[in-house]
Amino acid sequence: MSAGTIVIAAIIVVIVLIIMMSIKLVPQGTAAVIERLGRYTKTVEGGITFLIPFVDRVRSRVDTRERVVSFPPQAVITQDNLTVAIDTVVTFQINDPMHSIYGVDNYLTGVEQTTTATLRDVVGGMTLEETLTSREVINRRLRGELDNATTKWGLRISRVELKAIDPPPSIQQSMEKQMKADREKRAMILTAEGQREADIKTAEGEKQARILAAEGEKHAAILQAEAERQAEILRAEGQRAARYLRAQGEARSIRKVNAAIKTSQVTPDVLAFQYLQKLPEMAEGSANKMWLIPSQFGDALESFTKQFSDKDSDGVFRYEAPSVDEETKAEAATDEDDDWFTTQSAPEIAKAVAEANAVANKTVDDPLESALAAKRNTAKKLGEDPSTAGSESIDVAGADDQPDVDSPEDTSEK
Repeated sequence: MSAGTIVIAAIIVVIVLIIMMSIKLVPQGTAAVIERLGRYTKTVEGGITFLIPFVDRVRSRVDTRERVVSFPPQAVITQDNLTVAIDTVVTFQINDPMHSIYGVDNYLTGVEQTTTATLRDVVGGMTLEETLTSREVINRRLRGELDNATTKWGLRISRVELKAIDPPPSIQQSMEKQMKADREKRAMILTAEGQREADIKTAEGEKQARILAAEGEKHAAILQAEAERQAEILRAEGQRAARYLRAQGEARSIRKVNAAIKTSQVTPDVLAFQYLQKLPEMAEGSANKMWLIPSQFGDALESFTKQFSDKDSDGVFRYEAPSVDEETKAEAATDEDDDWFTTQSAPEIAKAVAEANAVANKTVDDPLESALAAKRNTAKKLGEDPSTAGSESIDVAGADDQPDVDSPEDTSEK
């Protein structure tokens, strides 16, 4: 190979090296600080950059992305002289690469030391309890003070977090005991609250059950009282109708016997003879214990006969049959005895029974008021004063309104 060829090849190599030295590639998210003859010239970001060979050079490449740095635990003394270990996490970004290179020797170390100093200053003014419960306040103060301190380094502090706050072991044990006591207290409170709610629900359920049972008993008592009232009313109406029919029959029987006596022209002698015949039968009655017959029995018969005779002018009592009217003759001549014992009530009795049944079958809210109203209505129909009927004790309506009529046995004894 000739010398000329070697020289040409060397020149080509030098040219290639010069070209390579003059072209620099800066990745995206990275900034390059360019110096010319040892002096800062410019800052370039992602892309191709042309440099003057042997004059310009890249001083440093800086990552402009946001970075998260976790620093080791730092011992910090609180206001109440307790030492706690605090881990911090700082998020920052380089805004000015030139100041981050020329403003500080190592910005990471500077951020760490500044964070430690600021943290001790902030936590030193707080007690342990305030430190444990005021993380947001500490984070906000740390970020503000760090941002002000690192601005001249071309940094922007976006966030500062306290990752962990570890008090001394003795304090941790005390805190664990306190937390355990608090948990047990809350558990007891929750248990008591649950038991109270359960007792309240149970009491409410029992209350509702008792109310429903009382309502049921009340309705049952009302229905039973209503049924008894209706039964008593119907029974009283039946007794009143029976007494009225019995009185009608006895009255008609008496009229029939009286008419028969008047039309048969019975003499006092015959009546006296029948009286003597009835004396043994009356003596055999179970209700008759003793009979006193006067010694002058004839005088008694004479007195009995005088009741049916008139004294003449000669002083002798002679019987004269009384005059009999046509109505008495018709009463004595009739043989329609079946009508005496008819089972049908009089129209006024049937009407009263129908009204009583209507009142008894009527459903009312208050049985007492209904009973008083029924008694007043019955008293009004019978001609009594309705105002006095409401003030008396509640009896069966109409049961004692009719006067008692003596039975045939009582009449015979009288």
